[in-house]
This record gives sequence, C-alpha cells and structure tokens, in this order.
Amino acid sequence: MRLLLDTHLLIWLAAEDQRLSPEAVTLIEDDRNVLVFSVVSLWEIAIKSGLERPGFRVHPRDFWQELLENGYEQLLITPEHAFAVLDLPRRHKDPFDRMLIAQARAERVTLLTADRRLAGYGPPVRLIT
Repeated sequence: MRLLLDTHLLIWLAAEDQRLSPEAVTLIEDDRNVLVFSVVSLWEIAIKSGLERPGFRVHPRDFWQELLENGYEQLLITPEHAFAVLDLPRRHKDPFDRMLIAQARAERVTLLTADRRLAGYGPPVRLIT
C-alpha cells in the first residue's frame, strides 16, 4: 500500500515524538508499504520554519534530504492535483490539508493522518489514533 504521510506525522516521525501512535508506527515500519511525502508538506514546513516559532526547528531543505535518503517517494504537485481541490467538499479550510487530500485522491494513495478533521473526507483518508 502507498501511504502519503500528513505533514505532522512526518515531523513526529523525525522527532520520535510520543504522539506517533503504535498503529502509525506499525504501518510506517511495514516493508510492504511505500512511504510517500508531498512537496506540499515541504512548503508547509518552510512557512512554519520562517515564522521562527519556539520549539519548531525543522529546516525544510535538510528535512527533504533526509526523507529522500530514507527511501520516501516524493510526490510533486501537478495541475491535476490543483484541479482535484475543486471536487472536495468545504469541510476544512487549511489549503495544505486540502491539497494533500486532493493528491491522495488523484494518485489513489492512502493519506495517513492523526487529524480527526480530515477523517470526514472519507477514503482515501485513513485516521490513525
């Protein structure tokens, strides 16, 4: 199964954060799954990094390199992804999340998230607890 990891999961995984559930760890460590990250997540991390919030110390370029070195597949943004946003219900306003959902639908991958707000979109979103 191809798993597109939501931005917060990528960050939690890199930081070995306790918020990463056993269910998420099991799915991520399963060699049968292909782990995917979106350039959308790098964009979101770059914006948050630029805000210089206390406790947020992720350099997007270094993070990108680490993901590639660890075998993650990179998902670029295409015009089809942008257009797929038009088909999403207006349940959520976060543009990064909406693009991740649109990409997951267009690419037929599972979006793995711990964000309950995204669960309302249904498949291909998979809520992990």
